[in-house]
Amino acid sequence: MAVKVLIPTPLQKFTGDQAAIECEGSTIAEMLDALDRSFPGIKGRLCNDDGSLRRFINFYVNSEDIRFLDGANTPLSSGDEVSIVPAVAGG
Repeated sequence: MAVKVLIPTPLQKFTGDQAAIECEGSTIAEMLDALDRSFPGIKGRLCNDDGSLRRFINFYVNSEDIRFLDGANTPLSSGDEVSIVPAVAGG
């Protein structure tokens, strides 16, 4: 099942400057594995060494924050849109 993944500008160097990628996966975790197979090294920017999602990277499925769903186990359906959004801090 294909989902659309929106890649933030700082990570587009891994995707050949593509801002949107079609990717497979039935969960966020599976999608990240598939994304890394197609674009080696990108998962290391999104996940910690133990595979957990980095704290300051936010993921949204159809505008829903996965922190309030099932995290990396959030299910995906064909046609879903996954947004990867680096957190912004400042004051």
